[in-house]
Amino acid sequence: MPKRTIRDIELDGRRLFVRVDFNVPLREGVIGDDTRIRAALPTLRLALERGATLVVGSHLGRPGGAANPALSLLPIRERLSELFDRPVAFAPDAIGEPVTAALTEAGPGGIVLLENLRFHAGEEANDPAFADALAAPCDAYVNDAFGAAHRAHASTVGVAGRVADAAAGLLMMDELEHLGALLAPPPRPFVGILGGAKVSGKLEVIENLLPRLDALLVGGAMAYTFLKAGGRPVGRSLVEDDLVDTVRGLERAADDHGVRLELPGDHVVTDRLDAGASHATIGVDDPAIGDRLGVDIGPQTVGRYREAVAAARTVLWNGPMGVFEIPPFAAGTLAVARAVADSPATSIIGGGDSVAAVHRAGVAGRISHVSTGGGASLEFLGGRTLPGVAALPDAAGGS
Repeated sequence: MPKRTIRDIELDGRRLFVRVDFNVPLREGVIGDDTRIRAALPTLRLALERGATLVVGSHLGRPGGAANPALSLLPIRERLSELFDRPVAFAPDAIGEPVTAALTEAGPGGIVLLENLRFHAGEEANDPAFADALAAPCDAYVNDAFGAAHRAHASTVGVAGRVADAAAGLLMMDELEHLGALLAPPPRPFVGILGGAKVSGKLEVIENLLPRLDALLVGGAMAYTFLKAGGRPVGRSLVEDDLVDTVRGLERAADDHGVRLELPGDHVVTDRLDAGASHATIGVDDPAIGDRLGVDIGPQTVGRYREAVAAARTVLWNGPMGVFEIPPFAAGTLAVARAVADSPATSIIGGGDSVAAVHRAGVAGRISHVSTGGGASLEFLGGRTLPGVAALPDAAGGS
C-alpha cells in the first residue's frame, strides 16, 4: 500500500520528529562522505518551509547502547549547519532536559539535532519507555531513514504510534517507489547484477527476483560458490561450502524460469590481498589458479556483462565484482559501473560498494536511482516487510 507522506500532514507550528539516516563514514571527527546527509535535505527543507520545528534523530555506528564520543553526531551538526546556512541546535542527549533546552535555543521554526540514538540501549530494543521519551516533545513524526527501515527500533517503529500524525519522508517514498517498481513487472529485459562477498547475504533477493528477471549476472566472491558447484577450480577463493547444493538449486530455478544465469568466464587471481601483489588473468576453468584466490572478473566477462546490460531496459545492481577497495582489483567493478551508466535502461543501484563505484567512475549522475539503503534494499527486494515502513499509516488513512 502507498504510505501517507509528509505532504499529507499538517506541519505549521508543530514540532516534527524526523528520523533520518546520518550513519555516515566518520573518522576522528571528519565526515568522509555526506551523501546521506544531503539525501535528507529535501524532506527537512519542506518541513521548514511549511512551518515546522524540527527534531532530527539518527544513529551512527554501533555504540552498543552506551555513549561513545567517537560516534557523536556533533560533527554532523556542523555539516548540517553549513548545508542549511543557518544554526542547528544540538541536544547532547536524545531525550529529556537536553532536548527541551535545545528546542528553546532553536526557537519556533528551528532545527535540533539529537545525539546518537544508539547511545541508549532502548533504541535497538524498541523499548516503550524510550519511545515515549523520544515522542514526548513532538506532535508529529516522519520517517525518512530508508537505510534503517529494516530495523524495528524505537525511532523507526515505536515513535510512529505515539504521536498524532506519522508519515513517510520524501527520500523514503522515492526509495519505495523505485525499488517497488522492480517487484511489479518492470520494463524488460530486466537484468540483475549481484556481487559482493557471500551468496548467503543475497539468497532471498535471488529467490524473490528470479521469477521477474531475464538475466542474472553474478560476480564478486559470491561467484566462487557457484563456480565450485559447477566443478571449477577455485583455489583459496571465498566459498560457502554449506551453500554449494543451494546454488545448484538456484541454477535449476533460473532454468525453470527461463532466466539466463551468467557466471564469470575469466577472472583475476592473486596470492594475497595487497595492492602490490602479483596477479594474472586466467579462465575460470584453468587449474593454474593453484592456491591463489580470485579477486575480480576478467575482461572477457566484463565484455559479456556489458552486452547484457546494453540490451536491458531495467537494471538492478547490488555488490562489487571484486575486491573493489584494492585498486588493482577494482577494474571489473568500475567497468560494470560505466556499462550500467551507458545503458539506456532504467538503472537502480544499491549497496555501499556499488554506490562508491559509480561515484569513483564519475557516472553517478547517469544512474536512474542510487539507493541509500544497503541492508534495507536487500530485505525489501527479498520480499520482506520492513518494520519501519509497516509502522507508517497507509495513504488511505489506515495503519
